[in-house]
Amino acid sequence: MDQENIENVENLAEDLPRVIAEMEKKCKQAPDNVVAWHHLGLVYMKAGRIEDAIESLEKCIVIDDQANQPMINLGAIYFGQGNLDKAQELNEMAIAVQPDLSAQAYANLGLIWQQRNEMDKSIVFYEKAIQYDPKLATVWMNLTSVLTMKGEDERALKSARKATELEPDSALAQNNLAVALFFSGDFATAKNHIEKARELGYSVDPNFEAALEEKLA
Repeated sequence: MDQENIENVENLAEDLPRVIAEMEKKCKQAPDNVVAWHHLGLVYMKAGRIEDAIESLEKCIVIDDQANQPMINLGAIYFGQGNLDKAQELNEMAIAVQPDLSAQAYANLGLIWQQRNEMDKSIVFYEKAIQYDPKLATVWMNLTSVLTMKGEDERALKSARKATELEPDSALAQNNLAVALFFSGDFATAKNHIEKARELGYSVDPNFEAALEEKLA
């Protein structure tokens, strides 16, 4: 399913019961229509009907074992349930069948390995995701966090700058940039970005802010 169809799900979600009924009817009429089943799975996800979403997305994969977007979305469900092994399996399947359309799958694997505290593996997958789609701002943010934790200050700063370039109004990106600047020794600029993060609604860590103020004193 392409991005336009995914966005259509969001637009239709204001009237979920009607949308679900329409999509269920379409799937019944065309039981081998992968796009219809995928669309239905996404709407079920939006409605919080997780078991139904799993069933619909699994149906997609049975119909078409090359359908990598349903694999990625099904992996997201299992990740949300804390089943990292199943999430990993599905994202790896998505990459295997369509590597050039799997930037999000690589990003998801980065997050899975980050959750497991395997930071080096996490970095590999985040960087692979960026290789396929350098405009994934969230991946740049996650990569910044991992690099900061590893003490790779120069790389973290580069990643943080890229994230804010892509999403200047992201509170998290602004906060991450402030932290990266702090560890790079640019305390005045870090202060500017922490203020920007606060303006955007970020709950600034008081310990970090105190450390920053101490450096500026």
